[in-house]
Amino acid sequence: MGDFSRKIDKFIDILINQDGYVKVLEGLQNTLLIAVLGLIIGIFIGTIIAIVRVLPKYKILPRILNGIAAFYVGAFRGTPIVVQLLIFYYVLFPLMGIRITGLNVSILVFGLNSGAYISEIMRSGILSVDHGQMEAGRAVGLSFWTTMVRIVIPQAIKNILPTLGNEFVALIKETSVVSFVGATDLYKAFNSIGSNSYEFMVPYLAMALIYIVLVLLISMGIKYMERSLRKSDRRH
Repeated sequence: MGDFSRKIDKFIDILINQDGYVKVLEGLQNTLLIAVLGLIIGIFIGTIIAIVRVLPKYKILPRILNGIAAFYVGAFRGTPIVVQLLIFYYVLFPLMGIRITGLNVSILVFGLNSGAYISEIMRSGILSVDHGQMEAGRAVGLSFWTTMVRIVIPQAIKNILPTLGNEFVALIKETSVVSFVGATDLYKAFNSIGSNSYEFMVPYLAMALIYIVLVLLISMGIKYMERSLRKSDRRH
């Protein structure tokens, strides 16, 4: 116990007296920023891809778009996200002559990766909506895209909300790899504290606790939204 207390004292000293908390707050901010913006980008891309995947394939253009979408999904789901980060940061952007920070490339890659997964989630959500909803929208003169965006997609999101919550949780946890491209996240912040003190036990335990709290808060938020939507459905 005495040795563990000494490790805690050393951790607190670096965290408070040596301004280690500044790095932790920066890491927490970046972790949330990457996850939130990555999810927003992912929902946008995933929704477009899902609509393309459910388009009737009578004409050549929908077939071409479906092929592109299938390749995109396969490429991003078939490679680890850390590999995608390294390729974008060290290969693609340098070849194009683009200078971009590790934080920005992390947001972009997490968004593109999430879009591939959310596209499948959204596609299943769209298919779960009664086909009569689409027919009703078309019957009153709405276009396919208008009916999809205004009628079908909102209902699909209700159906897939828990799964979207799981995707957000996954994004939060996966941000621990962004240090590979120089971005400061929770892992890099606590690893820096451990390196300064030569004691990694307490920093890593503290990091794990923060991740657990974040996941619990997200889970509680998703459950609250689900209850609110169920109450709204009962009123209607």
